[in-house]
Formats: sequence, structure tokens, C-alpha cells
Amino acid sequence: MGAVTLDTPPAPPAEPPPGRPGARRLLPWAVIALWVGVLALALPFAGKLGDVTRDESVDYLPESADSTQVVRLQELLPGGESTDLILVWSRDDGLTGDDLRAADERAAAIAAAHDTGAAAPQAVPSDDGTTVMYPLSLQSLDNSEARATAVEDVRERVGDGLPNGLTAEVGGPGALQQDNEAVFESADSSLMMGTALIVALLLIITYRSPVLWLLPLLSVGVAAVGSMAMLYGLAQLFDITVTSMSSSVMTVLVFGAGTDYALLLTARYREELRRLHEPSDAMLRALRGCGPALLASSGTVAAGLLCLLAAGLNSSQGLGPVGAVAVMSSLAVMTTLLPALLVLCGRRVFWPLVPAYGSPDPTAGERRTLFARMGSSVSRRPVAILTGGVVLMGALALGTLNLPGTPRSEDTFIDPPESISAMTRLADAYPGHGTQPLAVMTRTDHADEVGALAGATDGVDRVEEGRSAEGWTEISVWATAPPESQGEKDTIAALRAELHDVEGAEAVVGGSTAQQLDLAETSADDQLVVLPLVMGVVLLILVALLRSVLAPVLLLAAVAASWGAALGLGSLVFEPVFGYEGMDPAVPLSTFVFCVALGVDYGIFLMHRMREEALGGLATRQAALTALRTTGGVIASAGVVLAATFGVLMTMPMVMMFQLGFVVAVGVLLDTFLVRTYIITAATWLLGRRVWWPGPLSRRADAR
Repeated sequence: MGAVTLDTPPAPPAEPPPGRPGARRLLPWAVIALWVGVLALALPFAGKLGDVTRDESVDYLPESADSTQVVRLQELLPGGESTDLILVWSRDDGLTGDDLRAADERAAAIAAAHDTGAAAPQAVPSDDGTTVMYPLSLQSLDNSEARATAVEDVRERVGDGLPNGLTAEVGGPGALQQDNEAVFESADSSLMMGTALIVALLLIITYRSPVLWLLPLLSVGVAAVGSMAMLYGLAQLFDITVTSMSSSVMTVLVFGAGTDYALLLTARYREELRRLHEPSDAMLRALRGCGPALLASSGTVAAGLLCLLAAGLNSSQGLGPVGAVAVMSSLAVMTTLLPALLVLCGRRVFWPLVPAYGSPDPTAGERRTLFARMGSSVSRRPVAILTGGVVLMGALALGTLNLPGTPRSEDTFIDPPESISAMTRLADAYPGHGTQPLAVMTRTDHADEVGALAGATDGVDRVEEGRSAEGWTEISVWATAPPESQGEKDTIAALRAELHDVEGAEAVVGGSTAQQLDLAETSADDQLVVLPLVMGVVLLILVALLRSVLAPVLLLAAVAASWGAALGLGSLVFEPVFGYEGMDPAVPLSTFVFCVALGVDYGIFLMHRMREEALGGLATRQAALTALRTTGGVIASAGVVLAATFGVLMTMPMVMMFQLGFVVAVGVLLDTFLVRTYIITAATWLLGRRVWWPGPLSRRADAR
């Protein structure tokens, strides 16, 4: 049933249709019983999600990348893939003889306690005498738990019983990886609690009811458990990559999307309770009214996210199914469990603002609500509003022309852990020198040739041949430039250009900085593939839903502009305001998918209602104002909730998560309060019935 229009009086309350009251009363209980059973089955598997979460650097990269191949080949060597550490002892006013002896004794003890595959590590003192480092590679650590235990043991040993004033730290890729995992583990529970509290607060403010907010929150919790269980099953069956980042995003999506669907359904249910006597009949009418829009919007989000399967990065590929599972789980719960709970609780759940049967719609009247007034202002100055909105969005989007480069490892944490402080100390104590080797893997029968060629490459300080097994040899190459500097990146590029030309050697270059290079290059390639794919898929869905081409193009252009403006604003404020240097290469692609897919959601709700009103007899311009008035409040609430849930990511200790949360939250807010409210409405007002071109509504005389 359509909403009350501006130019017709409210329809009289409808009589409840004949039916089977007993069956209608039993159905909600049956639905709740079904979900209780699902929850009981899902809980054990949801708790195992952490067992399939992978956060190794190569888990983010494609198998074809040089750095990924290096890691896979290292696993063939004696002891498997190494965990590379750097033991660092320092004293600001210079190391003493006792300091050096203490450092040497502890380095030898650590080598004796662990499989290092070689003799005791050798000391490398700094020229200024303040620091000494010992490169160390731990072998025979075949899982993350063993690596975590080994790194923790090393950290305890380096600092045990030191002379007063002597500082000990453990750095290197292995320590950095462990700190990265520890940060995410500590943030998981706080993210879940923080998101739940934000959603609860916003629901209380929105509903102004002491009870109603509990039902959507309970339903979201069920959806979250179901999503985690399904994701665990997908990871086991199809070996999709689930990272801590994608797991965190899933939590945010479940709470954000689930709460949005709950708000929209509950708002429509409240409308129907004024028209129908029985809550079950009102809920059925509400599901029929907004169900197609909910299905279309969730399907659009899921389809857009699944486009990430075309990405080269394993982490991006995994994020697609993760997000799709979250959205579809939310839809399933919010269209079954939540309606059952609402029907059982009856009208009283809305107390103190109970929608009485036969009461008038409080949003009726052209100037009674904020969004009615906004629509009225658009109708008076559509050209000025459209022009001003486009100029503002374009100005913000200019920031994308100067996006920050890839951040260094020390710039990826908001509160730098020990591994980062160790790297910073090494950079200060060893200026202009490499402090960790690049790894080159080559066929053993070409090892001498590859080693000689690598040693003669510009930017290489020295070369050391290491382990060999199954026809492969590892060569450690030390660059003259500091780690992660542009000089080291140039050296890697030069090495790859030289060594790839050695016929039969199959030489590949890896290491921490090489992984960063491969990550940036693959991310750039992914943008060229995934961005147009997302746009095309979403456009096709919108065309099928709205029976139009022009309206979908308008919606898609608007949400893409929201993303561009949000990303541009982020690039302008991340460093000068927040002090974060660089932007993770995956941020533009991830935020694009979320901003477009989730932003189109609100456009679908608006345009679907507009089309419903136009089919009901209203002219397109009047239908636009009616749709804005009737959906404005609930969509605004949904947008604030979604932005707030993504904003929770900004509290996490990783810069990438902060940047992702900032861009998506800003993009959603721009789309909710500027693009959908003013730009789309103004454009629709100016286009009139032509917005439905080439559908039949564009040719109907009374749809002007």
C-alpha cells in the first residue's frame, strides 16, 4: 500500500482481512524457534572463526607475486619459512664494554635456545657506538602459535638482567607481524562492544522507547553469530582468505546494515499499524511494501562486494564473500526474526509513542517535518541547489588528485609497538644502510650466477648465500639504502629487472619491502578491474529494479561522487590533522565498493518509494517530494547508524582501519544528507518524468 500523498486525504483504516488467527499467532513462535535452533548450531562454529583468520603479509598478496613465491619456496628449505628478527641493544650516550658483552651473551643464548639454522648471530655495531644489532632467523616454526611463542620468548631473553640504562628491543619482519596480530586480537572484542553500544544508543534516540531498541539489537546479535559461523564454513570449504581486517569489517557491516534494515522495516510497520487492526496484518503489509526495496538493496550491496572476487589481492578477494555473507545474514534475520518479535510484542513495544489504530500519520502535511521543508526548498530553487551541491562535491573530490603514497611500516600503527620503535632506532643509528636483507630465491644450479649479478646491481651492499633444498637456494641481499626507503624500492626494482633475465634461474625477489611494492602494484591493477565491474553490476541491478536507465545512472553518479568527495577530504586531512603519513593501497578500492554499494542502498529506498508514488498516480515531481518526506527521517537515521558503525573503526589501533572508517563514514553522511536529500531530489525535479526514461512512466502524460 502506498504512503499517504500530499494531494489526497488519508485513507480510512482498512478492515483486517479474513484469515486463520490461530495460524497467524503460531507463526511468530515457529520463526523464533527456528532461529533458536540455528543459533544453537551456529555458536560453536562462530567461536572458531579466529582459527581460520590469516594475517601473514603474503596472505594479502596474489600467488603470482614475486614476494609470495619467495615465501612459498622458503617453506621448502630446511626449517621452512624463516621468522626474521633483529635484536637491538642501545644506550643513548654510547655502549660500554659490559653492554656489548651482555648483548653478545644474550644473542648467543637465544641462538642456542632456538633453531636458527646457523651459528650464533653476528654483531653489527653502529658507527656512532650507540647501538648494536644482531640479525636472526628462527627456523622450524610451522604455525602462527609457534611463531608467537618464539617471538615472545626472544623478547623476554633480550631484556633479562641487563645493565642499568641499556635498552633492548626486538624488531624485524617477524616481530612486526606478531605485533600486528596482537593488535587485532586485542581490538576484536572492543570493536564488537563499541559497535553494539553505538547502535544501542542511536536506536534509543531514534525510537524514543525504553524497550523497542532491544529487538533490533538482539536480532543483529543473532545475525552476527550466524555470519561468523557461515564465514568459518566458507573458509573451510573454499579456502577463502579471511583476515583480521575483513573480520572487523564484517562486524561493522552486520551491525550497520542490519540496523538499517530494522529501521526501515519498523518505520513501515509503524505506518501500517495506524491502518490495520492486527499487528500480524500490519507486518505482512509492511513486508510487502518495503520487502522488495530491502531485497534489492541488500542484493545490490552483496553483488557489489562479490565483484571483489575479481581482485588480485587475496585480502580483497576474501573481503567480497565476507561482506556478502554479513549483508545477506542481516537481511535474513531482519525480515524473519525481527518481524516475529515485533508482532509478538504488539503495539505496546512502541511505548510511549504507540501508533493507535486509525490515528493520523504524523508526517502528513507539507511543512510539518524537516524533510518536507527540505523538499519544499528544492522545489523553489532546484537549479541553484543542484549546482551548489555538484560544485561542493567536485571541490572535495579534487583531493583525490594528490592521494598519499604507501605508508612505511612504522606509520601503520596509531600507537607504535616495540617492533616499530626498534625499526625507528635502527634507522637513526644506521643512516644510509640496510638493516634487514632482501630474499632472493633461485635455482641452485644458477645460484653463483645470480649471486654475482645481484652483488653487481646498483644499490646492493653485500650478498650472502644461505640455505638450499630441493633444487632451490636462498640468497640474502643487503641494500645500501634503509628499509622501506625509496632507495631500497629502487634496488628491488633493479634486482628484479636484472635477475628475471637470467634464463633458467627462475629467480624471484622478496622480503618486507618487496611485499609492499607488490601490494601497491596489485592494488593499482585491481582498481582498473574492480571499479568498472562494480559500477556495471550495480547499474544493471538498478535498471532491472527501477525499469529505467536514466534514474540508475543518476543514482550511480551521485554515490560515486560521494565516494570521491569523501576520499578527497580524507587525503587532505589525514596527515595535517591526524598526523597519519601515507594511505594503505587497499583503502581506495575498499572504500569505493562500500560507499557505492551502501550508498546506492539509500537511493534505492528513495527511488523505489518515488516510483511507487508515481505508479499510484502522482506526478514525478510530486512523487519525489512525497518520497523524500516519507522516507527522509528513517533513511537519515539509517545513514547516521551506518556512518557511526563504520566510525567505530576509527577507534582501532591501525591507521588503515582509521582511514577506511573515516572515508566510508563521511561518504555515507554526504550521501544521506546532501546527495540523496538535495542533489538527487533536485535533479529529479528538473528532469520530471524523463528520469524514468525509457520506461513507460517516462511516456505517461500525468507523470510529468
